[in-house]
Amino acid sequence: MDLETVRTFVAVAEAGQFQEAAAELAVTQQAVSKRIAALERDLGVRLFTRTPRGAELTIDGQAFLPHAHELLRVAERAVTSVRTGHRPLRVDVIASRSAQSGLMRGFHRAHPEIDLDVVMLFDIETAVAAIRSGAIDASFRAVAAPGRPLPADIESVRVLDEPLQLLTGPAHALARARSVTLAQLTGHRIWMPGIVPGTEWTAYYDDLVAEFGLTIEATGPNFGSDALLDTIADTPALATFMGEHSRLIWPAGHGLRRIPVTDPTPVYPHSLLWHRDNPHPALTTLRAHLAATTARPNAAGTWMPRWVIPR
Repeated sequence: MDLETVRTFVAVAEAGQFQEAAAELAVTQQAVSKRIAALERDLGVRLFTRTPRGAELTIDGQAFLPHAHELLRVAERAVTSVRTGHRPLRVDVIASRSAQSGLMRGFHRAHPEIDLDVVMLFDIETAVAAIRSGAIDASFRAVAAPGRPLPADIESVRVLDEPLQLLTGPAHALARARSVTLAQLTGHRIWMPGIVPGTEWTAYYDDLVAEFGLTIEATGPNFGSDALLDTIADTPALATFMGEHSRLIWPAGHGLRRIPVTDPTPVYPHSLLWHRDNPHPALTTLRAHLAATTARPNAAGTWMPRWVIPR
């Protein structure tokens, strides 16, 4: 069904005359008549009867009118959903409890008038492909893994260097420490089942291991954060790394400890990626918000891999 014929039908129904509808639509009266005739052929019913005063809806026309209005409303919503500046800003974060998700919650609190769609893609290749196709407007990632530079049409800016903390159970040898140095972690088993070969976070931890001689294990299936916390709480020999801004919740009986890591403090570099030709006005607002509210990277006494793109 052609939307122009539906729009013409509504105009005639509201004006009560073909001539007035033609003037409103900026077409000839003949064009209006042809559109109404075509719609009546499609529907198999008469929609109007001619009277000395103009055009009146038949019973079938009266039945069709509210549906015609709804068709036009749906069409307008469909157009608005993809029109720049009207559709939601679509942003990718790695996980719902991550620092990146926290950054987007802060943005939403500061700009509740901006519609947001938050999605979770797995790796940087998937995220970059989605940015280039227009499926998303931006993504938070660690940029970029060694040997995999960003495409020339993808822009990035580092927005947050997140300190890592050691998470232990109550019986772990380091559980009572106020802080631990990277040197003190040598020989301790750090369990991170979420490490997946080929991802940017795996490249980060590979460099951390090589630089400081740490032991990071990725054995066993990854059953998610709840299972990880249960295991760390019950296994004195295991600890794990987590970001300072990660929002994880565990039962009080777990007795888990979050311990700052120092000398130097390893920081995970979060960057925002977007397509250089993306015109969505809310993307500019997001970038300005992040620049104004996040800590400046490259703080003294911190460590990150050499391949991380500078701010």
